[in-house]
Formats: sequence, structure tokens, C-alpha cells
Amino acid sequence: MMSFSISPNPHSLHLTSTNFCSSNRRSIITFSYPNSAGDVGATPAESLRRILRAPGAHLGPACFDALSAKLVHRAGFDFCFTTGFGISASRLGLPDTGLVSYGEMVDQGQQITGAVPIPVIGDADNGYGNPMNVKRTVRGYIRAGFAGLILEDQVSPKACGHTQGRQVVSREEAIMRIKAAVDARKESGSDIVIVARTDSRQAVSLEESLWRARALGNAGADVLFIDALASKEEMEAFCEVCPQVPKMANMLEGGGKTPILSPNELADIGYKLVAYPLSLMGVSIRAMQDALLAIKGGRMPPPGSMPSFEELKEILGFNAYYEEEMRYSTKSTKPNSQKSYSSVSNSSYSIQQSTKIDPEKNNQSAQNPNVEVVIPEIFSSKGSFSGIWSRKLRIKITGRDGFERLDVRVPAGFLDGITNVVPALGGINIKELLDDAALEEGGKQLLDFNDTMGDRIQVFLE
Repeated sequence: MMSFSISPNPHSLHLTSTNFCSSNRRSIITFSYPNSAGDVGATPAESLRRILRAPGAHLGPACFDALSAKLVHRAGFDFCFTTGFGISASRLGLPDTGLVSYGEMVDQGQQITGAVPIPVIGDADNGYGNPMNVKRTVRGYIRAGFAGLILEDQVSPKACGHTQGRQVVSREEAIMRIKAAVDARKESGSDIVIVARTDSRQAVSLEESLWRARALGNAGADVLFIDALASKEEMEAFCEVCPQVPKMANMLEGGGKTPILSPNELADIGYKLVAYPLSLMGVSIRAMQDALLAIKGGRMPPPGSMPSFEELKEILGFNAYYEEEMRYSTKSTKPNSQKSYSSVSNSSYSIQQSTKIDPEKNNQSAQNPNVEVVIPEIFSSKGSFSGIWSRKLRIKITGRDGFERLDVRVPAGFLDGITNVVPALGGINIKELLDDAALEEGGKQLLDFNDTMGDRIQVFLE
């Protein structure tokens, strides 16, 4: 038998049917139909349920703050996860060993969900306590704007999924946690997606994890997830459990216990959601380490390794902010249309010359302020140095490991700007070297030395 009920949302229809895993329980399936504006007006959970109904495996990178979430959205992903591993690392600088609290995870989640329009599945660890704590966690994650949440069956304090020392609660308590989450969802009038995770594969056995997955599906979980399965065969066995309940895979980058499979392979096995938990955190750490190593060696990070300032402003929404700001401006509050920082006024190689003030006008009103003129410092076009602007300086840095770190060209007259590229060149009188070489035809090597980090720095006049 199947009964129908109408949701308060005019674009949703609830169908009550027998459960996919057993015949002694009934479950609610929500079919959400887009209105004329697509997903406009849909709740985050409705948007996520549409993804779950779509064919194929759906890929979701894990973010750890509002900026990483914005980058996920800008890259074109339909949804994302939060990672307790990444939040513990970025917010506390500590390992994912149960040290981050419920309040900190909810606070971080509000920042993330508020930054993007795509649905976000939150890492809710083990619910932060007994089933009553689980109910509070579900209500808090609903208020924070999450589309779904992942609840696991580990004891407290929990451990990262692919590390040592994991232990799980009893079967009965694991089931009660999911039942409590389902009750909290119903009591809140929400449709948040509940992802049930079991860590019993590594803590107990494969057989135990398959039993728990089936039981958690019967308890009302919308998505099932066994963490740290050790082979493709184990993953196939998992997807045969409750075949109508979507499955989640965790592709732990860099050496986890689960084999890394392609999206097509995962879809063929039967997975619906695929998480990539460490990609953004991992590449961020490596990029920061490389940048710090460059700065410590007296040079800037290579231009290609970071976005330009204009790109940064676009990513962070400066331009969109200024456009919206203009909508609410008045004659007295109209913002300066030239909000963007110019390369002249913001450069370290410019000097400031103020206009002379007429003493008779020194008491002028605030409506007619003095104007400060910023003039870039360049070298005179007179004499032997006049043709230097038509030539270029090539700056090449070769690491002590033999790999090329930097190879750029800048206008030869742009002297002070050179130290912005390679601070190690500060204190060297490059202008004197250029004066000696200004009249020479063809290229010439001006400098060749090793910096304090052992990297070779060469400067050529071309």
C-alpha cells in the first residue's frame, strides 16, 4: 500500500511506502518538483534530495570554511560536504580526535552555508553524546542551514575515520542515534537528509558493518555510509545492502584504506554520493608551505602560483559588493566609483607629492578638500638611460634541487618593482649595473649568485 500526503511546500509530494530494507517499517520519501524558477524557493534539503534522485554518482569536495565553500560553488559543483578533519585543522590547528565541539561545528557551518547557494552536508561526528544530544545536534544543524548531516556510531572521544584507535558503540545505541535523529527531524518540520555512517568495518569486521548498515537503513537513514572499506569487493558487497537506499563513498586522498576509484566505477558499483575530504585542505597546506619557503629565501612566490589581486577581489565578491552598494547610494553617500586599488596608488615604488595649499584658502569648507596627487617614481628619459624602457630584465631562479622556481621578465626601467618580485635583490644597486649596460647591444648577464636558501638567482638584460 502507498498513501499520499501534501507537504506545506506546494512543490513537494510525500509518498508513504514500505521500507526498502524490511517490510515491518514504513518510510517517507519526498519528491520535490522545481517551480518556474528552478530551485528558487527550494529548501537546501529539497535541493539535495533532487541530486539523490538524479542518475549517476555525484561528486562533492569537502570544504572547511566559507572561502573554500565559495570556491567549490564557483567551480560548478552542485553540493559539498564539510569536513571535521579540515575544520579542526583550520579553526583549532588541532587533529581530528574529538577536540572540536558541537558549538564550534555549528558556528563554522553557519558561515559555510551562508556563503553559498548549494546544499551542504555537514559532518556531525557522533552527534556529540547520547540520543538526546543527537536530537539537539540535528535541530542545531537544521537551524544552521545544512541540507544534510552525517552521524556516525563511534564512541566519545571519536577518531578520524582512517586513523588508529577507533571504537564503536553497541548496535542498540547506534540504531537509537538514527531513530533520535529521525524524530528530531520530524519534530522540527524539516526534511534534512540523514546520512548514517558506521565505522565498524575497521573497529570490528566487514560482517558487522554490513549488519549495521542494514539496521541503520531500517531505522530511517536516507543515505548509508560504511567508512574505510578495504577493497572494491567490500564496496560492492555494501552496495547490495538495502539497494534502494543511496550509498556514500569516501575517497580519502593520499593513502587511506579505501581504494580510489573513478566516478564511473563508483556509479557502476552503486554509489550515489562521493566525498573528497582532503583535497582542498591538502593542496592549501602545500601551497602555503611553498609560499613561506619562497619568502624565507628572500623572494616572492612565483606569479603563476597565486591569483592576481584583481582575481582575488572577484573571488571574494568586491565587485559585486560595489555594484550592489551603488543601488542604495544617495548624493551625499555616493561611493567612490574607483573602488579598485590601482597599481600606482598601491605600489611600494610610488611617492606622494601634495599640491601646494593657498594660505588664503586654508580655511575652505570640508566640501572642497585638498587633493593629494600620487605620482609614480620613474627614471628620467634623458641621457643614456633613455632607451632602458624598451628593454627587459629577465629574472630566473633555479632551486638547489635543480628545478626552475621562477622565470619572469619585467621592464628594465621598473627598478624598485624588481625587489617586489625577488626581495633578495634588495640592497643591490641594479641601476648602476643598468647604467653600465644601457648602451650595449643584445643581452647581458648582470647578476648570478646563490641566496641564503641555496637557490641560484640570475638577472639578465635583454
